[in-house]
Amino acid sequence: MKYLALGLLALAMSAPCLMAATAAELESNSTIDSVVVFPSGAEVHRNAKVSLPAGDTTIVFPDLPAKTVPGSIRVEGAADGTLRIGSVDQRRLYVPQSGSGNEASERKRLEKEIEELKDKRQMVQARIDTANTQQVLLQNLANLPNVSPGRDGSAGPAPDWGQLVRLIGNEMGEIQETLLEAKVDLRDLDRKIEDLEKTLSELAPKRIERTQVKVFVSSDSALEADLTIKYQVRSASWRPFYEARLKTAADDAKSKLQLVRRATIQQRSGEPWKNVAIKLSTTRPTSGSTAPELRPMVVDIMKPRPAPSPSAGAQGPRGGIMSMNSAEEAPAAERDRYRGKLATARRADVKPVMATVESAPFQAIFVVPGRADIDTTGETKNLMISEADFEVSLSVKAVPKKQPTAYLYATLERTGDTPLLPGPVALFRDGTFVGKGRLPLIAGERYELGFGADDLVRVKYAILQEKRGETGLISTTRTDDRNYKLTVTNLHKQKIDVTLLDQMPVARDEQVQVQLTGRSRPTKQDVDDKRGLLAWEFELKPKEEKVIDFGYVVKWPADKQIIYRSR
Repeated sequence: MKYLALGLLALAMSAPCLMAATAAELESNSTIDSVVVFPSGAEVHRNAKVSLPAGDTTIVFPDLPAKTVPGSIRVEGAADGTLRIGSVDQRRLYVPQSGSGNEASERKRLEKEIEELKDKRQMVQARIDTANTQQVLLQNLANLPNVSPGRDGSAGPAPDWGQLVRLIGNEMGEIQETLLEAKVDLRDLDRKIEDLEKTLSELAPKRIERTQVKVFVSSDSALEADLTIKYQVRSASWRPFYEARLKTAADDAKSKLQLVRRATIQQRSGEPWKNVAIKLSTTRPTSGSTAPELRPMVVDIMKPRPAPSPSAGAQGPRGGIMSMNSAEEAPAAERDRYRGKLATARRADVKPVMATVESAPFQAIFVVPGRADIDTTGETKNLMISEADFEVSLSVKAVPKKQPTAYLYATLERTGDTPLLPGPVALFRDGTFVGKGRLPLIAGERYELGFGADDLVRVKYAILQEKRGETGLISTTRTDDRNYKLTVTNLHKQKIDVTLLDQMPVARDEQVQVQLTGRSRPTKQDVDDKRGLLAWEFELKPKEEKVIDFGYVVKWPADKQIIYRSR
């Protein structure tokens, strides 16, 4: 077989092809074989096998979803002869949706039942018409005494009026009873027909919107071709979520962290993905292709607004001069948000199958093993991607001023070609679920994961002094002198790294001075570029206690007032 790679973007050829006007149409069905899911959107691959005659042919694929992204369609394939593609066109159309065999038989049964009920209705209506005619005849008979004699003035034999009255009364009663029964039957039949017609309309085949693709091809001889139609849809996405399982070690051995990476997939493309191969890509096709543009920013002296003239006063805001105090911001780039449900239940005796990773310089593709079904209802499908083990270093952090509790952290360093995408994480410490967190984008750097309170590290916070006063003889200055004591005790059987955090005020006016005091100088100031944030980092041996004594003095003019604010 001679293979031929066929690739063409939809509507790539704007000029109409000569062969398109005379080509015979050949409708072909295609089935979804694989899907590449992006954080926003997906690329669907459909396969079709066609038998083509020699000459020009228009292959029609009528079953693509209506939400196909315009311009994303392309055709690839292989043939056992020379095959040329002239163009690929697409258009949207409405097609009836075929129902199941049971629905078709049910529709036939309802149609037959409605037809029988309508026949019965005609018979009941005939009874009503007959009774109405009889009623008119009896009314005419009752009017006989009022009939004038004939032209000759002679009167016929006098009827038996008593018998006539009894006859009219008996017959009129039977007619009224017949009319009443017939009208009740007619009302019941109308209700049944209306209910059945409503049920029949609900079972009628629905008209759905689809995308039709026409591929104009030309071959020198009859041949067989395997074609792949690729197109993108926007109503699909995948999001990562993680399980971080920390196993703490006794003594000074290294603790282990198992990071399980999972993915949730959902789609509302309008077509179900049945028994398809799944790939998860980190590419974002719809997030924009270029960086945002910055516009020139200028600063100018604000000019006074001229007084409006009486004639210009009615013009409203358009008549004045507008001033700009800030530059116009460039449009913000689209951000992808990742959320997902956490699936934490796992059987210990089952070893999950991992996805393989295809790395590229600018993206990563996770090939999910096997095949999967993903419906078009938007329900999430959870899949395993990978798991990795890390040796981590443990430490505790505490902010005694806010809470006298130490929190355990595990520091991991991500290595490898594929980054960890942002997503929620379920946290387990020694097999116990301790809470939820969120991972940022991690690619080759160190990151600390919190694993809840550490009850074997005790933290205390005490205020030693909070005193205000004045200094100076000629020019007095007010002072605010504060001192604190932080105490931390390690009750573990192994040493542990500790970080205590506190703060000192930051002056925003040059007349205010702030001076750090105390015997325990912090190891870091302005931690994480936050002004006034202090950190004491040290190692605590088993059963060891550490005391941090620190404070600060604030000075300002006596004729001024100060206020503390949190930012």
